[in-house]
Amino acid sequence: MSELTDLVAKSLSADAAAAYMDRVERQAEELRAAVRDGAFDNEDFAVGLEMELYAVERAGESRLASLPEAVFEAGATKELGVHNAEINTDPDVFDGDGLLEQERRIEEAFETADEAARAAERLLVADAMWAIPPAEGAYSYLAATTTEDGVTVATNMRADPRYVAIDHDVREAFGGPITLDVPGVDRTFPTILFESLATSIQPHLQIPTARQFPAYYNAAIRTLGPVLALSANSPFLPPELYGEIEDPRGVVDRSHHELRIAVFEQSVNATANPKVRVPADIETAEDTIDRVVEDDLYAPFLREWMTESPRDTFAAESWEFQYKRSTYWRWLRCVIGGDPVPGAGDERSLRIEYRPIPTQPTAADVAALQWLTVGLLRGVVGTDHPLAELPWTDAEESFYNAARDGLDADLAWMTRDGERTTDSAVVFEELFELAREGLSAAGVSGPEIDARLDPLERRWEKRVTPSRWKKEQVRDRLDEGAELPTAIRAAQEAYIESSREFDSFAKWI
Repeated sequence: MSELTDLVAKSLSADAAAAYMDRVERQAEELRAAVRDGAFDNEDFAVGLEMELYAVERAGESRLASLPEAVFEAGATKELGVHNAEINTDPDVFDGDGLLEQERRIEEAFETADEAARAAERLLVADAMWAIPPAEGAYSYLAATTTEDGVTVATNMRADPRYVAIDHDVREAFGGPITLDVPGVDRTFPTILFESLATSIQPHLQIPTARQFPAYYNAAIRTLGPVLALSANSPFLPPELYGEIEDPRGVVDRSHHELRIAVFEQSVNATANPKVRVPADIETAEDTIDRVVEDDLYAPFLREWMTESPRDTFAAESWEFQYKRSTYWRWLRCVIGGDPVPGAGDERSLRIEYRPIPTQPTAADVAALQWLTVGLLRGVVGTDHPLAELPWTDAEESFYNAARDGLDADLAWMTRDGERTTDSAVVFEELFELAREGLSAAGVSGPEIDARLDPLERRWEKRVTPSRWKKEQVRDRLDEGAELPTAIRAAQEAYIESSREFDSFAKWI
């Protein structure tokens, strides 16, 4: 038995699950007490970011490709698929200097990882969903499996015991193959690997005190729809997954602007308690701890299986709880703990992880969405804007409308005057005003704010997001007589070329 299958077998045992949950519950109680006692309160706001990418061949047709170890030696981290990578920024104080440092780190990390990829004849692509498969085809790539010691392993999944154990538990919960059902596509897959079609960015916002945390968390839920509509970037799957296409223009018209949402939800939501969804409101910061404990159990691991080092740090003390939190996949979640931030706190902090934003075309676009998101949340709460009074059900509906219809979606909002509206012109006018107010309150200068938010405002003014641009590219090629697969591949090639030629999406629309 290999180390991989040995760890997976341990994870599947009933004894391990019982021991794991005992530790999770004990650690959760300790965390609740610490949060109540103010141990997670800090001096200031802080910001950070995660950014997921995928790789394509450097020459030829930009086919999906696996990544060499050199990319990870250059600072990127591994993700679900062998074609995936993630880059992270260390957190900084939420002020003008901190946001500029975040922007610099995003660009530098991308350039360093991309340089390592190019040395191996690969390119890193800043995009929300790949559409040009490797030579064996999209379905063959996503469906290939091997069996080792009775354990099924997706061939193109990262050989990480955590991923393999999660995959096993999801498949067991589904009771068989996993279905992806979106406009134009109804396919089943033997593993969760089709989740690796999608990539995202996740801005983080550290909230100074536990008392303030619920206000920011609940406000963030009500921003999910408009922010997703503005950032949508995944309208197409690899063409072969569509099968027989009788009405290609109809497929383009019906396809969701942000298929990433459906792909992630359908790849793992196997029970009556869906793991990927819009979270409910909270009353206290401790509620977020309860949610993790109560979440469905996938792939329990015990720390001693991974390391023999003593539990002499905060992260080590709460290891099993943090591991369970890593499978709590709501579109918004609380992260308890983190890295120290000079001037803003130590490793004991409370931060919001904002999860629905797709990866953007360039590093500058990624940074702009980070600025927009953290500024918006600070602006809503800091100005006592009545957005939190919007019913939760309206916020949830707004989110899924945005995933389906992008900027054409019905987006629910509460105005400064306390009036409910679905007028997108009002929604985005207030959204940008609030983001500017939040950034200004953090000490960011007006010119710096304008330089980052103006390109995002241009998306609304021109009614063009990356997803809409891709749809129009495909429609143009259909009008020229191309078949849908050819049109999607050509649009994807144009996207990749433009994302490397221009430093901002706004410069090529």
